[in-house]
Amino acid sequence: MSTIYHSFIYTPLYNLLVLLFKIAPWADAGVIVVLLTLIVRFVLFPLSKKAIVTQVAMQEINPKLAEIKEKHKDSQEEQTKATLALYKEKGINPFSGILLLIVQLPIIWALYRIFLYGGLPTVNLGLLYSFVHAPSHINTVFLGLIDITKKSAFLAALAAITSFFQLKIATGRMAAPQGTGFSDNLARSMQTQMKYFFPLIVFFISYKISGVIALYWLTTNLFTIAQELYVRRNLRKAASI
Repeated sequence: MSTIYHSFIYTPLYNLLVLLFKIAPWADAGVIVVLLTLIVRFVLFPLSKKAIVTQVAMQEINPKLAEIKEKHKDSQEEQTKATLALYKEKGINPFSGILLLIVQLPIIWALYRIFLYGGLPTVNLGLLYSFVHAPSHINTVFLGLIDITKKSAFLAALAAITSFFQLKIATGRMAAPQGTGFSDNLARSMQTQMKYFFPLIVFFISYKISGVIALYWLTTNLFTIAQELYVRRNLRKAASI
């Protein structure tokens, strides 16, 4: 597993970072991380777009899901079968959002290892591909203000705030379960807590690890917000035709 991780994630990501430093010698490490994040997000655009489309579709079928729950309230097995059949009919994969998160975790871990364990700012020449050459100098101070190899409460706070707004946009129109049973109450509670508790987790992780992770998360959130608005607007236009 370690060999696969280094061959297909860590080393390519490391070389891409070094290559970006050579292409943009004027840029500090923070700007390079932002550029790298944007490249990653554009590569993942089809997957993240599918996740947004799934969110919208899930919101649209909420009334039907409520009907299924009421119709099969005495049989959890029948309720599950009917729900899965509805997902299949509408072409919905409820796990697409989770897949997007799983794909990003190795990237976050690689960035953490690169900046905090010897990969940068001192370039490891042994990791470079033959066509990638080390830059003469790497500045780790983002915009002359924040050393991203160290902890940054400011960047962590921005990452948390943008996480809140990203979740608010993603779930803003999602109807909460209307029942009074234990499962409905739990679902409503989880939906509410997710909006407020997850940003706190983002702040804690971003601050605890380093400014690199906070900056990656911040850029990812801003990109996702813009993408959410763009995709949802296009879906509304398509629906009105």
